Amino acid sequence: MTAVTATARDIDLAQEQGERVPMVAGRAMPVARLVHACHEKIIDEGLAAVGAADMDRAALDRILAYCAELRCEADRATCPGCKRRTEARGIATLEAFIARHKEIVVGDGAVRLTGQGTETLATPDLAVLEKTWSGENYWFWARRVLRKLRHGIRRAHIQGEALGGPGETPSVVLVEPQLADNIGMVARAMANFGLDDLRLVAPRDGWPNEKARIAASGANYIIDDSAAYPTLEASIGDLTYVIATTARQRPLKKPVLTPEDAVAAIRQRISLGQRCGILFGRERNGLETGELANADALVMIPVNSRFASLNLAQAVLLLGYAWMRESGNASLGRVTTYESPVSTGLNLGTERLADKQELFGLFDHLESELDRLGFFNPLEKRPSVVQNLRTMLTRMALTQQEVRTLRGIVATLSHGKGTGRKSST
Repeated sequence: MTAVTATARDIDLAQEQGERVPMVAGRAMPVARLVHACHEKIIDEGLAAVGAADMDRAALDRILAYCAELRCEADRATCPGCKRRTEARGIATLEAFIARHKEIVVGDGAVRLTGQGTETLATPDLAVLEKTWSGENYWFWARRVLRKLRHGIRRAHIQGEALGGPGETPSVVLVEPQLADNIGMVARAMANFGLDDLRLVAPRDGWPNEKARIAASGANYIIDDSAAYPTLEASIGDLTYVIATTARQRPLKKPVLTPEDAVAAIRQRISLGQRCGILFGRERNGLETGELANADALVMIPVNSRFASLNLAQAVLLLGYAWMRESGNASLGRVTTYESPVSTGLNLGTERLADKQELFGLFDHLESELDRLGFFNPLEKRPSVVQNLRTMLTRMALTQQEVRTLRGIVATLSHGKGTGRKSST
C-alpha cells in the first residue's frame, strides 16, 4: 500500500490493490474502521479499541464529517466493506459479488463458493453473506456518531420510570439476541407498554452496548436497569411461571396460549405474589426446543400462516400491547403537562356542537341563496332536494365554528368577498 496525496490535514489517500482508500492521517487506518469502532461502542471506547484514544475531538469531528458528507466521492476513494465501493465496482447482485472473488469460504470450509477474481473471503454462513455482501452504509453511521459527538447521546436527558415495582410486571427475557439495535428497539417497545424488567441471555455483541441505548430512543431507564446472564437457567432462576414465544409447532406437551390468554395467566399469578417472565428467541431462528422445555406454557401470536416470522421487537410489542390493554394504565397517545387524556369518539376540545337553531340558520341561508340562483329546477323536486341537503348536513355533526365557516362560504360564493360582495348587494 502506497501513500498518494493528502486531501486534508486529517485524511490521507492511499492506494490498495487498485483502490483509492481514505485513511486517517498518520494512523494507517481506513476511515471506515474508525467510524465502525465509534458507532459500535461509546466514542471513547471506540477510539481506544482502534488505538486512537489520544485523538483530538476536533480532528475526529473533521474525519467523521468527511465520511458523513460523502467527500470521498470527489476523491474517487472508497473504504473496504463500504457499500459505496460495491456500487463503484458496479456489483448489483450477490452472484456478481461471488464472481468477483477467487473463493468464498463458508463456515468451517466444507462449503466453498468459487468465482473468477483474485481475493479470498471467509463468512460464517450463507445467511450472513446474503445480508452483508453489499457492504455497510458507513456514511450513515458517521452521521450518527457525529451527532453523538456534537450533541451527546440522543434523548439522553429523558429518564422515564417504571410503572410497577419489582415483580409487578413480567420480565422480558431475550435469549442470545444478535443485534444491539434490536435490544434497543425491544426496550422502546417495553417502555411503550409498561414492561420494565429486561433480561439478556448471552447477547452476542456484549453488554452494556451503546448502540442499544441509541436505538431505545429515550427508553433509557430500561437499558440502564437491564441485566445480562450467561445462561437461560440463570436468567429465569427467580421466576415461578415462564411462558415462551414460538411461531413453529413443537413436539412438547405444553399449554398453547394466545397473547390474551398468556397475559391473563400472568396477571393471575402476579396477583398471587408469583414472579413471571416471557422468553423470546434469537432473531434468526427463535428458541430451540430444549429451551422451550424450560417454559410452563407456549404463546403463539395469530399471524398469516404463510408468513409467521416476526421481528424480535415486534413480538415483544404485541405481547406488551396485550399486557397494557388489561392494565388500566393505558392512555390514547401521549399525555403531557399541556395535553389532557383523550377518549375514543369525537373529541371537540374547546369547541361545541352546533345547536339546532344554528343549523336552521344555515339551512335557511343555503336554501334561500339556492332559490335566488335558480338551483331548484324543476321546482317540484325542491322538497326532496332540501330534505337530502338537511340530512347530509345534519349527519356531519357540525360544530358552531364549522356552521359559521359554511355560512361564510355560501355568502362568498353568492355575492363575492369584500368590495365584490358590497357591489352585488
